[in-house]
Amino acid sequence: MELFEAISARHSMRSFTDEPVSRQVMERLVSAASLAPSAMNEQPWDFYVTTGETRRQLSEVMSQGTHHLEEYLEVLGHTATPEQLEWYSELGGAPVVVACTIPRTDDEFLLMNKYLSVGGAIENMLLAATDLGLGACAVTFSYWVRDEIEKLLEVPDGRIIVSMIAIGHPTDLPPVAPLHRMDTAVYLD
Repeated sequence: MELFEAISARHSMRSFTDEPVSRQVMERLVSAASLAPSAMNEQPWDFYVTTGETRRQLSEVMSQGTHHLEEYLEVLGHTATPEQLEWYSELGGAPVVVACTIPRTDDEFLLMNKYLSVGGAIENMLLAATDLGLGACAVTFSYWVRDEIEKLLEVPDGRIIVSMIAIGHPTDLPPVAPLHRMDTAVYLD
């Protein structure tokens, strides 16, 4: 797949088959993520790739957060749909969920650099998944269960989970990307 074809085809998949994704494929995705640029070449990311029993336990922890999700959406003036609650508790049934971490810091500038860097790594992983015919969805997640997730995944105290990526074989084939705004740039001479 050509780069611009992958960029155009990539979109957030939210429903997956139960077909497993091989470790070899996941290693390729992590490798693609690791090639992203980073501020001062820090490469601040670590990825925790969950499958099998760990993935099942992760779903149990994630499902605890749906009650708080309902409350949070109500505060924002939205009503949580059953689909949203199911998505956040099961992450679309994806057979692989990757937790993306960065080092903890109280320095706002350094934190911004780490977020931007891991964002590039996540995009590389999403594009590589698209190129390999997989579906993926990067999500922020229920921060009120973050401590439990970090404990489950044995994330060291000096790191923090900033995003999760659900990865698997998509159920909607061929995948259809939503329309995107194209009036996003101001050109100045």
